[in-house]
Amino acid sequence: MSLRDMIDVAYDIVAPGKGILAADESGGTIKKRFDSIGVESTFENRRDYREGLFRTPGASDFISGVILFDETIRQTGADGEPLVRILTDQGIIPGVKVDKSTKPLAGADGELVTEGLDGLRDRLAEYAELGAKFTKWRAVITIGQGIPSRYCIRANAHALAQFAALSQEAGLVPIVEPEVLMDGSHDIHTCSVATEETLREVYYELGTQRVALDSTLLKPNMVLSGKQAANRASPEMVAEETVVCLMNTVPAAVPGILFLSGGQSDDEATINLDAINRFAASAGAPWELSFSYGRGLQAAPLEAWAGRPENIPAAQDAYYHRARVTAAARRGEYTPDVE
Repeated sequence: MSLRDMIDVAYDIVAPGKGILAADESGGTIKKRFDSIGVESTFENRRDYREGLFRTPGASDFISGVILFDETIRQTGADGEPLVRILTDQGIIPGVKVDKSTKPLAGADGELVTEGLDGLRDRLAEYAELGAKFTKWRAVITIGQGIPSRYCIRANAHALAQFAALSQEAGLVPIVEPEVLMDGSHDIHTCSVATEETLREVYYELGTQRVALDSTLLKPNMVLSGKQAANRASPEMVAEETVVCLMNTVPAAVPGILFLSGGQSDDEATINLDAINRFAASAGAPWELSFSYGRGLQAAPLEAWAGRPENIPAAQDAYYHRARVTAAARRGEYTPDVE
């Protein structure tokens, strides 16, 4: 795609009222999710589950794109139709996770760096041929005693920018995902400081490596209290801390921001997204504020499916419901009545 095409794709992904389904779980992650419902993680089961979600009638009313895993972007449905085509025929944009997951960062105890730059140029060309229109790379920043370190933030920001530059070279829209984990007992202020430092470094590196920001998207964490914090911040505080942090760091040229659910429950991720959009509207935030949820959209349909073919319609209903509810929050229009 040309730069103009990539800009159009970026804006289509964050179209008003829509967001992304993150169906890019690695082999280990999808196994854990299948284990939770007592289903074996086989090639056929993974295909059947994902195909069921992708064929959900009406999902395109709320879902603009789907992030796929390397296995999934190559798969065909039970009838032989490529899963990518099942999505594109509904007007849903296919993308792909291209990083190779995290490894311990040398010389930085307790911190991680994301790998996958080796051979990435060739893999990107292949993914484009397979029908991908966008890519995603996740970096992980941990809060703990004396961390995150400046070294860890710089290492991950540099890799994110290299990924973004290579994606644009291949004509693919990069979704840059620096996730500050909510694991821990830290307060929301600590998360805000770590998130702001991370985003400042990410945008410094993106500029240094000549990435065109108007054809990129950001997938950050919300600014949250740690999962084990004694007093978790309210949705209103989450909204204010998150939007202020973003307005301090993210250039207005970026078309949109897609929040990850990041270990939150379905309800928490939905309520916080709604609060963020309400606060952002009053604060004059310049971007579309959307969602790129994995667990937040899939927990309910996974449980409804339970590995049984006859349960696919129930799983589709659960997925459609979560997509509709999350889209309402994305518009700042969520109420308990929507549930």
